[in-house]
Formats: sequence, structure tokens, C-alpha cells
Amino acid sequence: MVHPMSDTPVDLLVITASNGENLKLAERFAEGAASRGASCELLDLTTLNFPVFTPRSKGDTPPQGLSALETQMSRAQRWVICAPEYNGSIPPVLSNAIAWLSVQGSDFRALFNGRPVVIASVSGSGGMELLVSLRLQLIHLGAQVVGRQLHSTKSKPPRQETIDDLLARLLQLQPLVL
Repeated sequence: MVHPMSDTPVDLLVITASNGENLKLAERFAEGAASRGASCELLDLTTLNFPVFTPRSKGDTPPQGLSALETQMSRAQRWVICAPEYNGSIPPVLSNAIAWLSVQGSDFRALFNGRPVVIASVSGSGGMELLVSLRLQLIHLGAQVVGRQLHSTKSKPPRQETIDDLLARLLQLQPLVL
């Protein structure tokens, strides 16, 4: 069962950057985590309406909902990020959220640093460019990105065995205390 957002820490936050196939994939990860007894929340970034971050935005008032997003993400010990490849890279909704989150406070890595993360994609081209780009960005931000990842297409749908394996790997990892 996916628990609604509260102040209680959760084992896993499953984040989707699409309301299509990657949302379906995120739901499968959430169901798999719940079946393992892990507390889990699902976050659909496409429901947020943040303005585009630019260097001029840094001094502006943060967009409505950003504080709640930061709180939800910080309460989760681990994350799964499900995103489609977008023009050979990270989808704008995910990139924009990361940009806004990274300028809150004095340490741009604070939210990501030491956090275990699985990355997954359902994309028309397989999503390899997304997975490489996202892995590089998350590692730069200090996340512990699981070595195995999930990449799939409509002709090669996500396998439950892969989802289960990724969850087993992720749920064994603990956030680093830095």
C-alpha cells in the first residue's frame, strides 16, 4: 500500500517524471516495495507547476509547493526515479525540480548527498541517454546510485524480476550519514 504524505519517515519514495508509462512503472515499484513491507510514497512530478528555474530565479521567492516537495523527499530514506528519455536526456520536469531543490539552502548537495537511488526508464528509444545523464547528475549531487538500472521500451516492457531485484538491492542500502 502506498502511504499518503505525512511527517513520518518512509523507507522509499518513488518519483515519476511522466504521467504515462513511467507512472505505471513507478506504481509497480511502489506496489513491490509495499509487498516487501516497506513504507512507500509515490510522487508524480507532473502534478507540480513550478516556473522554469533560471539563474535570475535564485533570489526569488521559491515556488508554491517547493517546501512540501523538499520535505517529502528528505523524509524518504531511499528513492526510485522513473523517467522517460526526453530529447536524449533528462525530462524538463525532473531537471527543473532538481534545479529548484539544489538552490534551497547553502549546500546544493544536501538533499541528495548519501541518498540511495534506483533509476529506471520506459522510453521509445530505451532511455539509455537519460539513464547515463541522470546517473551522472545524481552522482555529482552525492547520491548512491545503484549500479543496476532498468531500461525498457514498449517492445521490451519492464520485467517484474528486474523491479524485484532493484528493490531488493535498494532496500538493503542505508543513507550515508555525512
